Amino acid sequence: MSDIKNSDAPINTITIDKNKIDEPTGNIYEAISIISKRATQINGDIKKELLEKLDEFATYNDSLEEIFENKEQIEVSKFYEKLPKPHALAVQEWLEEKVYYRNTADEALEE
Repeated sequence: MSDIKNSDAPINTITIDKNKIDEPTGNIYEAISIISKRATQINGDIKKELLEKLDEFATYNDSLEEIFENKEQIEVSKFYEKLPKPHALAVQEWLEEKVYYRNTADEALEE
């Protein structure tokens, strides 16, 4: 997860050359599909880590009317809100050739 926090992925929307995206696969749709699946994985990892950190600071009360906003929880949430979005992280990993993928259809043809 530390890779994600130190990523060069942009926080704002940027334009990326389509040819750089589809270069590894030769097919833009296949590349987008791979990036999408990686973004889903990243999102799950971030969500899991965030919930674990928030749970460390959780205060449980018997009364439903009492809701305490824990300062530490707010700070943790703000930190995660400032991270690049999962799709931006996935695109950055793709462009840096850090995403492993394989085409199972090609493997089936070889057999």
